[in-house]
Amino acid sequence: MTVNNTEANPEANNVDAPAAESASAMSALVTERDDLKELLLRRQAEFDNFRKRTERERSEYLQYAGMELVRDMLPILDDFDRALKTECGSPDYARGVEMIYNRMYETLKKMGLEPIESVGKPFDPHSHQAVERVETKDAADGTILAEFQRGYLFKGKMLRPSMVKVAVAA
Repeated sequence: MTVNNTEANPEANNVDAPAAESASAMSALVTERDDLKELLLRRQAEFDNFRKRTERERSEYLQYAGMELVRDMLPILDDFDRALKTECGSPDYARGVEMIYNRMYETLKKMGLEPIESVGKPFDPHSHQAVERVETKDAADGTILAEFQRGYLFKGKMLRPSMVKVAVAA
């Protein structure tokens, strides 16, 4: 008669059971560890992307934060420009106004202000605002004849278009 080993030795069955449970628990722990590693890598990547995005947004904000201040200063710059064009009785006074204008203009240029050159250039609706159109044979159609108010860019972005007089073919 053949006796089954597990029937003859009941403890042999009990030894295999903890080993199987241990292997199963080990497998579950390895899977959980791998899942946690993957989750950690995802969170690190998300945080890194968040950090980069907020840094980029902060940099853009700081880069263009001065734009409103410069925009508010443009009427003052225009007033100085008009003052320089008027006749003054005192050359010292005129020189003082010119010095103030130059200092202010250079400071705004350092901040990112760029004038738009207009006179003699072709009309561009993206950077010019036509205030007057004049029929003439002296200039090509669409050429800017005069500038009433200078336009400006701020770090490459349109701050204010130039107000111009444009030639129209007669």
